[in-house]
Amino acid sequence: MRYFIEFSYSGKNYFGYQIQPNEITVQEELEKALSTILREEIKTTGAGRTDTGVHAKKIFAHFDYGHDLDAQLPYRLNSFLPPDISVKRIFKVKDDFHARFDATYRTYEYYISQEKNPFTQDAAWQMWKRTLEVGKMNEACQILFEYNDFTSFAKLHTDNKTNLCKIYKACWQQNGAELKFTISADRFLRNMVRSIVGTMVEIGNGKIPPSDLRRIIEAKNRNAAGTSAPAQGLFLVDVGYEF
Repeated sequence: MRYFIEFSYSGKNYFGYQIQPNEITVQEELEKALSTILREEIKTTGAGRTDTGVHAKKIFAHFDYGHDLDAQLPYRLNSFLPPDISVKRIFKVKDDFHARFDATYRTYEYYISQEKNPFTQDAAWQMWKRTLEVGKMNEACQILFEYNDFTSFAKLHTDNKTNLCKIYKACWQQNGAELKFTISADRFLRNMVRSIVGTMVEIGNGKIPPSDLRRIIEAKNRNAAGTSAPAQGLFLVDVGYEF
């Protein structure tokens, strides 16, 4: 039987979600807890692989297990897992339902703190010495909808078969000293959101005009885009499915 698990985590102490040799990852911690409690080796497949230091407010993974699960399993897992990983729920799905390939959209949020804030050091890009023009950044967001090839924002030397993505939503919101970027798409490339944010910041601080985003995208060259934004400001906040 196939089960979906919904969970969240702070990425501060992890080298991303996906298991890596000689590094601590979220997947390793999750599988270790499941295998211990269910008393057999459990392998999970995640909805995506977040990078080192990136957080997830809502993410899913699937795993296979031959028996019905106790309704108390999420509670038992949370007692076993580190405090920076939290299981929300576990539920049965069709045997061929896939956490990664059956996802219809993913939504990320990126946070920038425009004041020195000791409580967001690990959850936002600290940018309290610079002013950003949010109007210009939102003007640039509209340009993203004109394209579907985002090679200029993709991490180099990955195993992507295609760099095509369909963006459904992209916008910046100002809330006091906090600036939030929300972006949804059917899929994302490695490092794509952080590359877009880094480029948007160059637009917001006046280094390049919003219209230059077209030149950057059409170049299909990572070197044309801005520097990637720091990992700690990025959160995966939703993954959509048609259950």
